[in-house]
Amino acid sequence: MTDPIARLDHAGQRRRTLGLLFAAASGAVLSGTGADAAAPLQEIRIGYQKYGTLTLLKGRATLEPRLAARNIRIKWSEFPAGPQLLEGLNVGSIDFGTVGEAPPIFAQAAGAALAYVGNEPPSPGSEAIVVPGTSALRTLADLKGRKIALNKGSNVHYLLVKALEKANVAWRDIQPVYLPPSDARAAFERGAVDAWAIWDPFLAAAEKQLGARVLANGQGLAANHQFYLSSRDFARRHPDVVRIVLDELAKVDAWGKDHPQEVSALLAAQTGLPLDVVALAASRYAYGVKAVTPEVLRAQQQIADAFYTLKLIPKPIAVRDAAPPTELLARLLAKEQAR
Repeated sequence: MTDPIARLDHAGQRRRTLGLLFAAASGAVLSGTGADAAAPLQEIRIGYQKYGTLTLLKGRATLEPRLAARNIRIKWSEFPAGPQLLEGLNVGSIDFGTVGEAPPIFAQAAGAALAYVGNEPPSPGSEAIVVPGTSALRTLADLKGRKIALNKGSNVHYLLVKALEKANVAWRDIQPVYLPPSDARAAFERGAVDAWAIWDPFLAAAEKQLGARVLANGQGLAANHQFYLSSRDFARRHPDVVRIVLDELAKVDAWGKDHPQEVSALLAAQTGLPLDVVALAASRYAYGVKAVTPEVLRAQQQIADAFYTLKLIPKPIAVRDAAPPTELLARLLAKEQAR
């Protein structure tokens, strides 16, 4: 049988690809013996946000029986945004969660021991820079000198960087106002900021409820991948559990793609948001969780390099250091091959 890791190789790039995959796996990889055998996992703590496939998975409750068969319970914890979720991962309050492109980079730069374990396809329409419907701002160049609200270290941080770059506006020529989504919305509503960089479902809510106008979304600027991450230790110690979680996420993705109305209803029930808001957000979502590939990690490296150039992170990082442990990656790829 072909080694599943070899499926990631590209012609002429075997050495580079294997180097990427094995760089993160120095030391012994635990795979169900040793520490796992001595202390069987009893609980997995999953962090989720107010939207996305993990929310669907929680609502459908299909993961619980899979893990109950292994005597593992689930503790769900909601976070307002990716940076806060990864802080929870870093301090050990959760084991697994989902965030956008930028939070893992900020977390890794801060020393977090995390591992990319999966990602959804790009969804550039699910994030945008918005202005009030009556605003005189019409182009990205109009953002020069303006106050722009955003959640620091979130996926829209990179969107704003690329949008300003496209408009030849220097980062120093704007006034970033770092606020979590709820506070940013309040500032946007009362006119304390000129624009707001935000993601779904908050983006959809701003459009539907506030009449916000999209100045630019991620199309042509930022891919906006959604990533699944775990602590590095958890990924090494429990690769089978991570594989089960991603397997159930893939099933929910497949179901969601074919049932948009049911997805909207479920998200509305889980989030408490109006049905028209979540329906708009869900219409822009990209389904199809996969194991992380070297190509996706290289794209993350470009984001990391851009942030360091702008001194948004304190030091350069090597994203490959957060690649999936090889034992886990082999199991994920073997599962994909079997589908």
